[in-house]
Amino acid sequence: MKLRLSTVILPYRRWNEGGRTAWQRAEELGFHTAYTYDHLSWRSFRDGPWFGAVPTLTAAAAVTRHMRLGTLVTSPNFRHPVTLAKDLISLDDVSGGRMTLGVGAGGTGFDATALGQEPWTPQERADRFGEFVPLLDRLLTEDSVSYVGDFYSAHEARNIPGCVQRPRLPFEVAATGPRGLKLAARYGQAWVTTGDPRLFESGTPEQSVRALRGQVEKLADACAAIGRDAAGLDKILLTGFTPDRSRPLESLGAFVDFAGQHQELGFTDLVIHWPIPDSDFAVDEKVFEQIAMEAPTQLR
Repeated sequence: MKLRLSTVILPYRRWNEGGRTAWQRAEELGFHTAYTYDHLSWRSFRDGPWFGAVPTLTAAAAVTRHMRLGTLVTSPNFRHPVTLAKDLISLDDVSGGRMTLGVGAGGTGFDATALGQEPWTPQERADRFGEFVPLLDRLLTEDSVSYVGDFYSAHEARNIPGCVQRPRLPFEVAATGPRGLKLAARYGQAWVTTGDPRLFESGTPEQSVRALRGQVEKLADACAAIGRDAAGLDKILLTGFTPDRSRPLESLGAFVDFAGQHQELGFTDLVIHWPIPDSDFAVDEKVFEQIAMEAPTQLR
């Protein structure tokens, strides 16, 4: 299968000051999907401009025609399945059936306390995620849903007419732990990873490849446990968070080598960050565009 290449565009620019242009250029460059982060703020961008994912994707849907759009990722940190489902159905409609939901358990960043709550423990995040995804699946596939759980409830929540994509828009489930991988196996049309975060600071690219191979194997086990063929589940690597960092984007050759190595592990999609000057994602824009246009033809 040909490796797909996608990008993630951080929502830090005003729409009429470079925001619109980036999304339109992403489609011109041939990216399979353009994602944005679904955060209230993020890391070093916390004290600067940052716009909402849902309005940004709505605007992007209006100025693009063919490229898929999505979140990478949405989490329970500040989302509720009932209101999120309504937004997703609307986005899928506006985009003409081009929306994908990347969804994860969330973390301990700024979103974890922005609503005034205490940060959840890893156990609490896993518990909430385990309820969040199945309920969202129901809300996007049933006309009316009532549910009472430990963390979320719905009372006759109506979602008519449902998604343009049937039975619903695709889920790309970000997970590395056993409970998350089970959710990816059962509900995901794709699985997402950033690699092993423990290796980011002091690990090596070789250690990262071994760790990713182990994650792919665990995903296969989770699929086998429910009688699903893991080959039917797309496998997405969000790059930039492995020990390689931005080095694969330094040249076309470096990227093709990096991509080929990860394609051999079973990955079907790689996602690269849109260049942002003076940040961890600062790369040569000409090289970035060369990679976007030429790398996919060199990867089979």
